Amino acid sequence: MLLKKIATISVVTFLMASILTACAPKQPLILATTTSTVDSGLLEVLIPMFEQQSGITVQTVSVGTGKALAMGERGEADVLLVHSPAAEQVLVDSGAAINRQYVMHNDFVIVGPKTDPAGIRDGKDVALALRQVQDAQALFVSRGDDSGTHKKEQEIWAALAVTPSGNWYIESGTGMDQTLRIADERQAYVLTDRGTFLAHKANLTLEILVAGDPLLKNPYHVMQVNPARFPRINARGAERFVRFMLSDAAQSEIAKFGIDKHGEPLFFPKEKAGN
Repeated sequence: MLLKKIATISVVTFLMASILTACAPKQPLILATTTSTVDSGLLEVLIPMFEQQSGITVQTVSVGTGKALAMGERGEADVLLVHSPAAEQVLVDSGAAINRQYVMHNDFVIVGPKTDPAGIRDGKDVALALRQVQDAQALFVSRGDDSGTHKKEQEIWAALAVTPSGNWYIESGTGMDQTLRIADERQAYVLTDRGTFLAHKANLTLEILVAGDPLLKNPYHVMQVNPARFPRINARGAERFVRFMLSDAAQSEIAKFGIDKHGEPLFFPKEKAGN
């Protein structure tokens, strides 16, 4: 009789636990990403698609790529969407991130005032353009925030063996949207990803002055934070997000995003970009 009661209690306990588990909210997915995917509006399209498809709620943390990678390194995010290949590879090599996949690209451009005091308009050599900006001591606004855009800018200055400094060189310490606004107010030059610039072009007087240098290609990758190192992360959700970003549905949305408002896409999907 006692054994029967114990068995009954065990069954009831198991059923109650199952019901509570089923009713418990699913663990949200923490996505750490660069500001350009948010400022451009792209994630406003993609995240609802993923949430509806997966039933997983996404918490997006929009920071510079350097900070997003640091979150991954500390296990403070589940999945990363970033655009600094060399820094990304360091994280993968360290074992903190896995399943790094190429998703899309756009490009960086130098925008500046219509008056173009440094005379860089229609240039195709970005290093030469920055050299002219420095020589002219024309105002230049840098993000200065360890973002993917900032890292690219630093890469170009390094190729020139130049450490920019002086009153002409301004570090905003902010995201791309705000940096563009500061550059517009100061009528300064700035390196920006094309997508964010086009998304905010209507509110700016700056123009694209330098584009087309192969050095300015801007690839984006998605990757999971390694659950073997951080067991508490949402590994299943992160894996599903990576698959979603590579899916035909997501890639199709990336390919057409921005065309209706800007007359051209803000990003190019994987199949049109190569690796």
